[in-house]
Amino acid sequence: MNRAVAEAMSASGLTADSLAAEIGVDPKTAAKWANPGRISQTRHRSKVAAVLGRDEMDLWPDLFKRREPAWLRPWTDIEREAVGLRWYESTVLPGLLQTEAYARAVLSSGLWADDDLAAHVETRLRRQAVVFDRPRPPLTVFVIDEAALRRGRPDIMAEQLDHLMVLAERPAVMIHVLPLTAGFHPGQAGPFVIASTPDGGDVGYLDDQAAGRLSNDVAPLWAVWDSVRSLALPRDLTIDLMRARAWMT
Repeated sequence: MNRAVAEAMSASGLTADSLAAEIGVDPKTAAKWANPGRISQTRHRSKVAAVLGRDEMDLWPDLFKRREPAWLRPWTDIEREAVGLRWYESTVLPGLLQTEAYARAVLSSGLWADDDLAAHVETRLRRQAVVFDRPRPPLTVFVIDEAALRRGRPDIMAEQLDHLMVLAERPAVMIHVLPLTAGFHPGQAGPFVIASTPDGGDVGYLDDQAAGRLSNDVAPLWAVWDSVRSLALPRDLTIDLMRARAWMT
């Protein structure tokens, strides 16, 4: 797999030292990327591909094999084509907003704890890239119960909250926190996502303990969405609340 990296370095006239200087890592780290079985970290991969003038898929094709569970694939197919996503979460942060460390912590505590955890984390991060790094990313609106901001190890949450505040500044990303002071609300029945498709339709997605399922009956979800969205804080106050939480971690 890493022969492609070595060949791209040679074609670009780059050595481990010069590639390391471009990426901002130690030359020993860059040298390892050309060794069999070694893969650069997620945060470096796009930079390496850009410097080498190649697509990530060409350099690390195995990473792009579909590793998500079969029951999730119909949804990820919709997610990658959606022109809009409205996502409500009540207990954890939405998968599209998770850092690598947070995703690992969440997935290791659930049903996939004894499965190929690294593959599931990589799949989650890849879904983020598919949604956010398109030439024309979809409008994504998230409503997150404040309880989700209070759950997690302080070191993980400090990085995660910083990541949320950066994402919240993107024009096509709207993040709203539903404060604890809102009391009981219809969203307590569980998380869901509404995807708006290119043909003008809507598809719902609901998670449970065993799997997830698609729903074409989105009218009830829209009713709940309107409720939780109306109770949530506006964008600027949400960022203020996340900043305050970050200071407390």
